[in-house]
Amino acid sequence: MKDFNGKLVYITGGSSGIGLAAARLLAAKGSSVTIFARRREVLDEALNEITACRKRPDQRFLAFQMDVSSRDEVTGILQEAVDKTGVPDVLINCAGRAKPGYFGDIADGQFDETLKVDLYGVWNTCSFLVPLMRQRCGHIVNVSSICGFIGVFGYTDYCAAKFGVIGFSEALRSELKPDGVAVSVLCPPDTDTPGYAEENKTKPPETQAVSQTASILKPEAVAAALLKGMGKGDFMIIPNANGKFTWIMKRLFPWLVERVTDSQVKGVQRKQRA
Repeated sequence: MKDFNGKLVYITGGSSGIGLAAARLLAAKGSSVTIFARRREVLDEALNEITACRKRPDQRFLAFQMDVSSRDEVTGILQEAVDKTGVPDVLINCAGRAKPGYFGDIADGQFDETLKVDLYGVWNTCSFLVPLMRQRCGHIVNVSSICGFIGVFGYTDYCAAKFGVIGFSEALRSELKPDGVAVSVLCPPDTDTPGYAEENKTKPPETQAVSQTASILKPEAVAAALLKGMGKGDFMIIPNANGKFTWIMKRLFPWLVERVTDSQVKGVQRKQRA
């Protein structure tokens, strides 16, 4: 997917953060964009921003209220979207949530919600759209995280979901390759989004210490890396050098990554005991 001009793009979680940044950038490159999110008022504001970035007068921009965690709702809304716009050339599964905390404080309800949004949400949209996209090729991007390949203190439920996204995407990539449908995974680090601001409200001190060692990216930088990675045909799209370095080290020297993170966690815990 090197040329996005004239392409139809579906983006879940497209009303804010990385999803909205990607939608604006794609609109500026000539794509027609349809976004999906849960809150109507935020969707309407996002749609105005995306429309303002249009490159040509014939581009179409639509927004649908949809909860990706509900299989029935996803099926109904996506059918309506396809009836109005057609089958997408690109699907970007960007809807997600995180609420860090100590494992013992994470209730079953939070675990269920995290999996339903971050993992089931990807499954639900792909279940409906993959059979249609198989008929015309295209590109699917599932958004995971750095927490999708390295377990981070305080993110037990989130890591479970995001590790699952990578495994699902690897298997799906193998199945869809003969049909000409590419599959990629975007693994952003901490990104300055409304969701990140919410995460900071519940982060344990140990999680904050680990997070402070990494840089925080702007959504626009992540979106630009996303499109560049799609153009190169990358499966793993990791936006910055620090994230790529972590990915390589985790694959080659997992014990060293664990030693560094364990040291950061123990440093905080020693201060708490002092």
